[in-house]
Amino acid sequence: MNKSPRPSPLTLKLVQPLSDDLFRELAASVKGPALRPNDPEYAERSRTFNGKLKSLSRAVVSPLDAQDVSAIVKFCVRHGFSPSVRAGGYGIAGWSVAGDIIIDMSMMTHIGIETPLTPAAGDGEEPSIVDWTPIGSPPQRTDRQQDLVLPVAEAAREPTQQRGGKRRREDRSPSAGPEESGSSVNRGPYDNASHGLAAFLRGPPLPHEPGESPREPPTNRPRHHSPETEPGPAPSLAGSRLEMPPLNESTRQLSGGSTSSEGSSIPSALGFNSRHSQSSSASATTTTAASPSDEQGKSASTEAREPFSYVSGGATPPPHPPMYGPPPSGHGGAGGVSASFSSFQWPIPPPPPGGAFPGVAAISPFGFPPLGLGAGGPGLPPPLAFGLPPILGASAMRDSAAAQLGPTQHFKPVHPHAYVTFGAGMRQKEIDLYSSEHQLEGTNTVTGRKQDSTVPYHIPMSAHPVGSSIMLLAGFGFVSRMYGLSIDNVVEVEMVLADGRIVIVNAAEDPELWWAIRGAGPAFGIATRYKARAFPIPVVFAGNLVYRFHRATAPSLIKHFRDCIKGAPRELYANVLLTAGPADKDSLVVIQMCYNGPKEDGMPYLQAISSWDGERCLLNEVNEKSFLNQQDSVAQILRGKAGRQWFLRSSLITTLPDEVINRTVMEFADTPIGCTWIFELAGGAIGDFEDTCLPKEQREATWTVAALHQWDMGIDDPRCITTAEQWMDGTIKQVAVGGPYPTFLGRHEPPARTMACYGKNWDRLAALKRKYDPHGLFKNNFWPLDARGNPIESLANEPPSP
Repeated sequence: MNKSPRPSPLTLKLVQPLSDDLFRELAASVKGPALRPNDPEYAERSRTFNGKLKSLSRAVVSPLDAQDVSAIVKFCVRHGFSPSVRAGGYGIAGWSVAGDIIIDMSMMTHIGIETPLTPAAGDGEEPSIVDWTPIGSPPQRTDRQQDLVLPVAEAAREPTQQRGGKRRREDRSPSAGPEESGSSVNRGPYDNASHGLAAFLRGPPLPHEPGESPREPPTNRPRHHSPETEPGPAPSLAGSRLEMPPLNESTRQLSGGSTSSEGSSIPSALGFNSRHSQSSSASATTTTAASPSDEQGKSASTEAREPFSYVSGGATPPPHPPMYGPPPSGHGGAGGVSASFSSFQWPIPPPPPGGAFPGVAAISPFGFPPLGLGAGGPGLPPPLAFGLPPILGASAMRDSAAAQLGPTQHFKPVHPHAYVTFGAGMRQKEIDLYSSEHQLEGTNTVTGRKQDSTVPYHIPMSAHPVGSSIMLLAGFGFVSRMYGLSIDNVVEVEMVLADGRIVIVNAAEDPELWWAIRGAGPAFGIATRYKARAFPIPVVFAGNLVYRFHRATAPSLIKHFRDCIKGAPRELYANVLLTAGPADKDSLVVIQMCYNGPKEDGMPYLQAISSWDGERCLLNEVNEKSFLNQQDSVAQILRGKAGRQWFLRSSLITTLPDEVINRTVMEFADTPIGCTWIFELAGGAIGDFEDTCLPKEQREATWTVAALHQWDMGIDDPRCITTAEQWMDGTIKQVAVGGPYPTFLGRHEPPARTMACYGKNWDRLAALKRKYDPHGLFKNNFWPLDARGNPIESLANEPPSP
């Protein structure tokens, strides 16, 4: 009988710390703080979103400006160390903490917004196409613009107060208010995207579906061997740390036993913040919380628990009143009716007189007939058979919310765009918060009068949460189809190159480097400041349609969704997500739409998409809201938190045929809890740009596809990785074009796949890398080649995951 080969032993290598002399030299060269691994602040400043990764750096330095970054780069060059850059994003691959010296950008948080310059009257000369003030220059503005140009953030003015301050936690809102930061309850930082969806996800379990097997969590496979040290004399461990290589298929030994994953007991609650919440559907959707009297009457065995306890680690939150309008029944208010099932109540506002549903087009733009009337409201299905109330988001609820809120005032922007300048330590949610709070002038569409601070301007970026490096790695999001990717809207970058020089990169100063950094920036230097175009987004008509996942009907729903959005205008973004779990919600199909405009313009597209009648819609909460709140919507569905294990794979596809949909549904049905697969509508304005290193073929892709998996620490289940790899390498590959957007590159990417992101532009890009970084200093990123041009070995640019 052949015996299975014994897994190769894990080898522990020593990582020597910086000597006292070197550390003093490093600390003396910068104005910001420098930390050693034994410093109490080190763990916080070297933490990544992926909890599986272990940083083995020798020091963390938090620069205050580009001069500090330059000094760190020169220090690394002198002593042969490799830097890595931590800009505050999700960091799934761990490149940000893979270097000897981590450059933590969190203190570079200056930000300001300005209106475009008015071309000066010349002597017959053509006006300049540059309508912004260069980075580092005093604003050149007219008297009118002086009132519109806003100051930099206070955080940048007082760097000395931040030197010893903690980096904000990755799993909290980056702009947490006192009610959040001071509470013992960890409120959900993304619940403002949709209070209705938050209440649904935390609501009672869905009943078991006959014939459907409940979704299982990842199973734990314990290891049966211990790491062994290298042969030879036992090294001294004083002042050193152990470097453990990651498990791979040869070192992972599986057992037949398994245990289910348990979530942590950290409580979670809805995070309402009226200062940033502008959703006109809040009153309708937040009334789904259970009343206190019901909660008190529940027994321990039937108490409704946090439905994403496995994924979010939270417990059932206490009920919260709605943001706007009178409190619903159960909170001491009156005037609402409640449809109940089991011991859970969904308070429902009374319908408007006559049940009118204003703003609905008679015929949809896709040729669908007007939707029929159901018990849940116009165009919506009747209540579920097992006792759910009329579908959330029905017209009566929307109109009641609108009545409580009063008429919505819309303002037409005065300026076609604006410019936001921000430091590399600003995460995208912080930028969106700043933009939302520092609005520019608009014209009232009713009175025709101009009014200051009425129109928010936002940079086209990915959805929350991401860091600033997204600006140089494509950056796909809700308004990309209308305005292009993030790299298409950055106009200038302050950057530190491999020789320590500080340069301002733009189309005029260095066209070759400008072409390369927009799509591959982290491989060419360290960005310290950005200037980017921001566009007026007064309101969006956006939200979620939630269905239960059934392998028999999900293909029909996805095909209907695909056919509905063919030929959609650039104002419309849409995606469909398949999300596995939580256990008491089984699995869901979520359709997200975001129309960049008011409700009356976006409603026909909602009508068309929601006309599918193969399953009952569990939740429809699409309505007008602020773009700031919409930016949280994907994270709200994912219910992700820092500190879990994460895995990402993505691709771009040109078509979505029936066979791919059918196979996707069958494969997804066997994934463990915590897996999310997504198809996002791409195209539109993305294909209009050709002056970056991303090739035209990638830009013209119709869909971007991703598998985003998360699972608890302590779980070692290969399916959490293999199901994503097999889906991408099998089903998706047959319609894929090149590689994914660099934004979506993940851990352990094969070099050939990374090169495919740049298609026909790869050879030119690689030549420029050799020119600007000949010794491969900036290696701790996605770049797949070493300094000699050979494909990198596994973990050459990633930290281990013991």
